[in-house]
Amino acid sequence: MTALIIHGHFYQPPRENPRTGEVELQPSAAPYHDWNERIHAECYAPNAFARIGNNAQACIINNYAHISFNFGPTLLSWLEKYQPRTYQRILDADAESTVQRDGHGNAIAQAYGHAILPLLDARDRLTHVVWGLEDFRYRFKRRAESIWLPETACNNETLELLIEQEMRFVILAPNQARRVRRLTEQTWTNVQSGAVDTSCSTESRLYRISISGKGNIILPPAARYSLSRRTIPSLKCQGRTRK
Repeated sequence: MTALIIHGHFYQPPRENPRTGEVELQPSAAPYHDWNERIHAECYAPNAFARIGNNAQACIINNYAHISFNFGPTLLSWLEKYQPRTYQRILDADAESTVQRDGHGNAIAQAYGHAILPLLDARDRLTHVVWGLEDFRYRFKRRAESIWLPETACNNETLELLIEQEMRFVILAPNQARRVRRLTEQTWTNVQSGAVDTSCSTESRLYRISISGKGNIILPPAARYSLSRRTIPSLKCQGRTRK
């Protein structure tokens, strides 16, 4: 059996005029008033109310209940105010998936303002991560298990911050890995060319990222053990995911 895992990253910057608090007319988004409205009509709403079939037996599917996804806090704020039906479908999809997957919902958090985290100083990086996690908790009524890194930009300082915030996995692109090895081996394999194996196989395994330092991270119950190095237990590669 082959499993296809899709992650949807959804984000819009704040488009409101800071003086009026309203999104002004954007002619390039015609025939819609602005780009938030246009992309809502072309993407966010069709995924929330996906029509399967063209006859009387057609059904409406909430695609967000079937994919991994994250929404930027600024976009969710806009949807909550201007498109509440779509906003509620997004929340409902995560709640449904949480029930079906023993508490593990489809939604993950996002760094608050979509800033490139490795380019920030430590204080600003912490602010964007903590605000993103708190916004997620406020909307989805649970703690996030992961957070989307804008443009998947990452460095050791960012990974250490995710560990401190008790994130359990991070989504990166295959070419962001430098080298890999089995836990039982000492020899590393260079994968800077993007050669890290992201295919599905009968030998399912995690890719674990270790950052030197003290402390432990709690792993899922089936794989709980003490670590001598700070660790994010799994690395999910964009496109296909290794469990």
